[in-house]
Amino acid sequence: MANEPTGIGERVAQARKLRGWSQGELARRADVSESLISKVEQGRRGATSAVIASCAKALGTSSAELCGQPLPAKTHVDREIHAAVALVRSELAAYDIDAPNIEVRPLAALSDRVREVRGFRRAAAAPKLAVVLPALLTELRAAVHRSSGTERDNALSLLCELYYGSHSLAHKLGYTDLAAIAIDRMTWAARECGSPLWTATSQFHRAALLTAAGDWNAALVFLERCRTDIEPRLGAGVNHDLVAWGGLHLQSGLAAARSGARDLADSHLSEARETAYRIGTDSDPILSFGPTNVGIWNVALAVEMMDGTEALTRARGVTIPPTTPRERSGHHHIDMARAWLLHGDRRAAFDSLQTARRIAPSQTRYHPMVHETLRVLGLADARSTETLRGFAAWCGIS
Repeated sequence: MANEPTGIGERVAQARKLRGWSQGELARRADVSESLISKVEQGRRGATSAVIASCAKALGTSSAELCGQPLPAKTHVDREIHAAVALVRSELAAYDIDAPNIEVRPLAALSDRVREVRGFRRAAAAPKLAVVLPALLTELRAAVHRSSGTERDNALSLLCELYYGSHSLAHKLGYTDLAAIAIDRMTWAARECGSPLWTATSQFHRAALLTAAGDWNAALVFLERCRTDIEPRLGAGVNHDLVAWGGLHLQSGLAAARSGARDLADSHLSEARETAYRIGTDSDPILSFGPTNVGIWNVALAVEMMDGTEALTRARGVTIPPTTPRERSGHHHIDMARAWLLHGDRRAAFDSLQTARRIAPSQTRYHPMVHETLRVLGLADARSTETLRGFAAWCGIS
């Protein structure tokens, strides 16, 4: 419909008015400044994830709703991806039931296909994930139910990777309910096969769901509890324990940053950095935890705290090797666009978005913070170029 709200600020304003609240009342309930609410609603300031979560919680809605997610399918590829999501949803509902009519290949062959899925996930290649996930999920589910002992544990570990891919697909498209179900399934499979790293990965993303909903204190308490289980084993220096420990500290840093606890966020970041240097490599294929990813998070947390200048200062110390997963390097440039916008350099902000698009196109196209940044850029510059308008149209923004 022509009069439907098309940006986060417009959706916040509409939800606020339906409640009969003034901007001041929303600001009070969301614990943000009235000036910020005004700027966000007018499109003069990009809404951060923390502001979106706070407003959503106060308004009794979801962050996804305020972001307009899931985004409508506007291309043939979009429609194929959304159709695949429906198949994945059905598959996740059938997780504890055999698929009797499915012929299952040997586990070695399935392992090769799962490694392919891992590559698509790390490349943020949503269209490719959509093609391979549904059928492979069904086959591997059948393999789990037809095996026992070590073979079943191995199949469950592979299934964890597919659940991770399902989460990635759902999360990037804005299907937050499905992303949560995928993490529940990962938690189940990790527990069944006794994998410490997959357990930590499920905890990492469960906390992320709490943080995205604005339940920062719950996320921090949960993550602290998870690390308590790992801490006694740290002295042994087992890699998967170090990855889990460091990754959970990064997630705590995000929850702290969004809650406004800057010192606490920096403390968690520092612990993660020390752990990453202890590991010394970026070879973790699951959480991608290592020195490079900690550097990326270092910048991201400054952006979350709305300190663009600090984010740019931190970015000077970050080098992104070509072997970095595209999901991570693309996300870094999305964060850099937000940092440059906060700093007041619109040209550099748009350049960073273009870089993100080259690295991880589908991630960039669907990311709500990209849409928000583009809207602010377009409103702030009445002389917006054909290039900016073309980029916005590519993202599906009018």
